[in-house]
Amino acid sequence: MNAAQLADLLRHDTQFMKNVTRWEVIPSRPARTLPFPACMDERLKPVLESRGIHQLYTHQVHSLEATARGEDVTVVTPTASGKTMCYNLPVLSAILKNPDARALYLFPTKALSADQVSELYDMIEESGAEIKTYTYDGDTPAAARKAVRQAGHIVVTNPDMLHSGILPHHTKWVKLFENLRYIVIDEIHTYRGVFGSNLANVLRRLIRLCDFYGSHPQFILCSATIANPGELAETLIGRPVTLVDDNGAPMGERHFVFCNPPVINRQLGIRQSSVTLTRSIAGMLLKNGIQAITFARSRLTVEVLTRYLKDMVRDPLGEAGRVRGYRGGYLPRERREIERGLRAGQIDAVVSTNALELGIDIGALDACVMCGYPGTIASAWQQAGRAGRRRGTSIVFFVASSAAVDQYIVTHPDYFLNRSPENALLNPDNLYIMLSHLKCAAFELPFGEEDSFGNARGVGEMLAYLEEDAGILHRVDGRYHWAAEDFPASDISLRSAASENFIIIDITDPAHHRVVGEMDRFTAPMLLHENAIYMHEGRQFQVEKLDFDACKAFIRSVETGYYTDADLNINLSLLDIEKQGKTPLGGETALGEIKVTALVTMFKKIRFDTHETLGFGPVRLPETDMHTAAMWWTLPEALSSRFTGDTLKNGMMGIANLLRIVCPLYLMCAPTDIAVVYQVKSPITGKPTILLYDNCPGGIGLSEKAYGMREILLQKALQVAEDCSCEQGCPSCVGPVGEVGEDGKTTAVRLLRGLIG
Repeated sequence: MNAAQLADLLRHDTQFMKNVTRWEVIPSRPARTLPFPACMDERLKPVLESRGIHQLYTHQVHSLEATARGEDVTVVTPTASGKTMCYNLPVLSAILKNPDARALYLFPTKALSADQVSELYDMIEESGAEIKTYTYDGDTPAAARKAVRQAGHIVVTNPDMLHSGILPHHTKWVKLFENLRYIVIDEIHTYRGVFGSNLANVLRRLIRLCDFYGSHPQFILCSATIANPGELAETLIGRPVTLVDDNGAPMGERHFVFCNPPVINRQLGIRQSSVTLTRSIAGMLLKNGIQAITFARSRLTVEVLTRYLKDMVRDPLGEAGRVRGYRGGYLPRERREIERGLRAGQIDAVVSTNALELGIDIGALDACVMCGYPGTIASAWQQAGRAGRRRGTSIVFFVASSAAVDQYIVTHPDYFLNRSPENALLNPDNLYIMLSHLKCAAFELPFGEEDSFGNARGVGEMLAYLEEDAGILHRVDGRYHWAAEDFPASDISLRSAASENFIIIDITDPAHHRVVGEMDRFTAPMLLHENAIYMHEGRQFQVEKLDFDACKAFIRSVETGYYTDADLNINLSLLDIEKQGKTPLGGETALGEIKVTALVTMFKKIRFDTHETLGFGPVRLPETDMHTAAMWWTLPEALSSRFTGDTLKNGMMGIANLLRIVCPLYLMCAPTDIAVVYQVKSPITGKPTILLYDNCPGGIGLSEKAYGMREILLQKALQVAEDCSCEQGCPSCVGPVGEVGEDGKTTAVRLLRGLIG
């Protein structure tokens, strides 16, 4: 059975259609092409024609022409639209015309680097040109690194390796820096938040070194569809870009099915688990031989679903290789094996976190199942784009969880289908991040008193601080020189605030311990505490010991009928207030800095299949602290005094739940980027307070943006509550009645009206 036949069958299945809130058919679209542009080297035409390419898509031609005019270019088109040609063709043309020319390719992950460079190798082989292309990352053998530095026309790497392996050792890369013509950055929509803010500063360091060596490279950037690609690109590289977004690639017919699990307790508004319905749909695709990818939001859900699907297809020997899990934490060798299996058609179903959202070639999948909203419209379209990549009919299922954002999307599908994707937000001038990279830049090349650092402000004051207070710079003849013994880049992680990951070691066989995965420092206390059930490719392991100081977790294979989930306690304290304002009735609103202290205190054991709680256990781990930006609303006495203690608490909880729905949608960020909490008596203000903070060290500008939009956010929260058809509250608005009480919705509405005035 193919996807088109399955779609026809399901549309006539009354039992299945009970859960469908919308079935949207997105029609196929033909290709729009133009002749090869004159700026493309003639020697590349036979290579393209041998692949059946006799003309280029419109966006490919427009990007090549803009690049030929010497402009920095950003190409924004959907998945599988041929963006790779937008940078490979100008780079190869430049090197064919000038063999000394060099290019640097940046991909967000090593997997994507390896995948994209294979297509480049094929083109170079067919052209017969002597163009050396090398991947330079942590897996590159030491013996090969010298050849890459000396002879590489195209060096393919990732931001982490550029940051710690290339820029600090620029004197070994003279040939690259002196002749650098193009810098290619793919998947720029992934560079948001902390990762994006770090990369913007890495690029400031890169441009500074290029200036020193006398080269002035052009940037070619590529992105999936987001709302502000031009703004994001300009923030990343610190200069204007030309935007190319006229997509000429064809697209096959796509069925987009919005599914809402049935209500199983109408009084409490409780729905069947989204995992249960996802399991049913993914199982149906598997039984019908339709190759599909299932996306889940957490590592735990990936492992639970992988186990369920493996159990459906196990052979008499217990093997279930047709079903694989895929997520961060798997070792590179294992991930490459899964990618190859998908391309070769040896794997029928893969369950993944957003790790497979990027443009890694995993072949022609016919279906995609999303277990829960991935957090942004841009990510949802990226995930949907993994099905039907090579034309033909495809089908995408969006299965809503009981989370409020999911319920809003599944009951308002027009919002999802018609709204432009979100902005990607980053803050290169985050004080923590910029100061770290100024140290790296000073290590790489001394700073003059008047030297700039890209378009950053306040560089002179920060250099003076690093000299006078920190004592790591030394000033001689008006230049700041690195004066410390350590190597600054080694202490900075681009992807998180933590510098070191935890290694996960399987000790099931006492004679042969093996490393099976890794995890970042902030996630480890939740998933690797002692007695946690850690899941890997559907197999269960119990954590025997977590060595927090050595960053190691020791696990042993077990078979249990349950998995574990930990509870996180958060405490907040005030560091500084930057801005203050008034709300109607005498309330206050403010923007400032806070300290967030997180502590995992206990974990639950949850049975497979029924998802009932079997028991609890304590977690004994140290606290983790984070300084970040926050904004808050303090309820005026005239408003809060109208309600008793429990009623006020229920209403504030309802407002916090509403803000968790509207803030990601109107601040245009992922739900995980922010946190919204309520405090009936806040340690920060001493009064009833609703507080929103950036969920990363130093903040990325979300709280500041929320402070500027504070009235709009309250109005939209009120609108969601008033538009919801429930009487006393449900997961789509203030939260279920069992959580916020019977008076939660009415109290939240009255409090919001009072705050808005």
